Amino acid sequence: MWNVLLNLAPFCLVPESCTSMPPIFGKIASCRIKVVYNEDLKLSELLRESGEMAEEKQESNCGCGEGKVPDREGKCVMPEVTFSAFVMSLNTSVLFHLGEIVDPATGERGVDLELARHGIDTLELIQNKTKGNLSSDEEEMLKNILYDIKLRFVKAVKK
Repeated sequence: MWNVLLNLAPFCLVPESCTSMPPIFGKIASCRIKVVYNEDLKLSELLRESGEMAEEKQESNCGCGEGKVPDREGKCVMPEVTFSAFVMSLNTSVLFHLGEIVDPATGERGVDLELARHGIDTLELIQNKTKGNLSSDEEEMLKNILYDIKLRFVKAVKK
């Protein structure tokens, strides 16, 4: 069902020991994420799975407004703030500015390399300032995200 949260070839993020799996990616509550390298998987399979998950996420509705998730009592609250969610938010912003994500308001892809570079610089600053204070999973996730978005940035600059 929720095999891959986010495909960041050559690796993907896979949920482990989640307390709940809300319907929208930004609404994950208490979920450990591990990085899985996709050397044996075809990218097309991962993208197909991601597409199926996106449809599945849109079909299920927790009844909460945009950006909120149900807590244990069923009340709609903002999701828990975690380091991983913060890093993923910055990563999503960089991907948006690289034109990898469609603007939901316009349906178009916009490229702003200056803002993408700023996001990458911010993630590098976070990596440097948090060195030695992160769990091994958080450190690995940040390292892999930076590797991936730097490659994507170089490709975008060459276009």
